Amino acid sequence: MTPVYFLIVELIQLYKYALIIYIIGIWLTQFNIVNSNNRFVYILMDSLHKLCEPSMRVIRRFIPNFGAVDISPIIVFLLLTLIQRLIKTNLIF
Repeated sequence: MTPVYFLIVELIQLYKYALIIYIIGIWLTQFNIVNSNNRFVYILMDSLHKLCEPSMRVIRRFIPNFGAVDISPIIVFLLLTLIQRLIKTNLIF
């Protein structure tokens, strides 16, 4: 049973990395540092958008709108960290 827990923890960690890359990519395209017309950047950002946006969309339904500041990635990241820690602590017992 423990390999399943380790797999889940590692998948959550990979999703957290994808979320961080997606957030940094959004910032870089919004500040015109990276051109979103580039084929590689477009494919990467589109893939990350399809992967990360559904979880952030669920969180956005429950939090108020703060204008230009979007805190949903932070909340998703914290929830994923909480789930990881719960799995790790239950794995010890």
